[in-house]
Amino acid sequence: MLERTFCHLKGIGSTTEAKIWQAGVNDWDDILNGASTTLSDAKMNDLEKGCGESKQKLQESDAIWFADRLPASDQWRLYSHFRDNVAYIDIETTGTDAHSCDITTIALWNGEDIKTYVQGKNLYDFEEEIARYPLIVSFNGKCFDVPFIEKYFGIKVEAAHIDLRFVFRSLGITGGLKGIERYFGMDRGDAEGLDGYFAVLLWNEYEMNGDERALETLLAYNVLDSVNLENLMIKGYNLHIERFPQHGLEPIAEKIEPLNPFKAHREVVDGIRAKYSGEGSFRRF
Repeated sequence: MLERTFCHLKGIGSTTEAKIWQAGVNDWDDILNGASTTLSDAKMNDLEKGCGESKQKLQESDAIWFADRLPASDQWRLYSHFRDNVAYIDIETTGTDAHSCDITTIALWNGEDIKTYVQGKNLYDFEEEIARYPLIVSFNGKCFDVPFIEKYFGIKVEAAHIDLRFVFRSLGITGGLKGIERYFGMDRGDAEGLDGYFAVLLWNEYEMNGDERALETLLAYNVLDSVNLENLMIKGYNLHIERFPQHGLEPIAEKIEPLNPFKAHREVVDGIRAKYSGEGSFRRF
């Protein structure tokens, strides 16, 4: 889809892009080979330059160049070209304020390996790992995960970023990550019912009482938040290309979910629920 995209170019919005397609232009090569449109000569000159630069940037695998120019709702167009080197990321924290709260765990799935990072153990190894990827995929990461990471580590995450919250919103599918998973019938197994606030309680249980089962339950939950992003990304991409049947694009096959190396201990979950049930504490932060 990326090679058929024009809305990242100067002066080209979605309406003009649609007019270009309606003129029978299929991709950048058509423009560079002299295809005609209803655009003015000045706009056509800009379009030809933009298509030439786009081809060069794609050959250089410069995902950031495209991400900087595409609207958030259209970042999904990057996926088919850059999906072989993606970091699907999710963080857990002690709260929502990056200035006063800590990152507790991070899960990263790259399509082959599950990597986890834990405060007090190997958390700072994440800084080197995330720098390896030209593209990251998250859910609400543009508003939460990435700003938190950048503040906490004192770094700039130099990667193109597809935020699935915006991908699905542009399809009319709204809600949080768990709600969208339920919309597509995705099952979380033993981690079903856990949320971001419960992740804080699990970390507290681990930190205060040294309960390794609480940490493992937190990591099981965190890993699911990361791993599930891949098939959600694929679902989002496939739903979007259905809106452009004129391009004849092939859907991407969904992946078999990898085995979660961590277990959610329901006895720990039940114990925490019993401890806090009388305080009205169960809410999403």
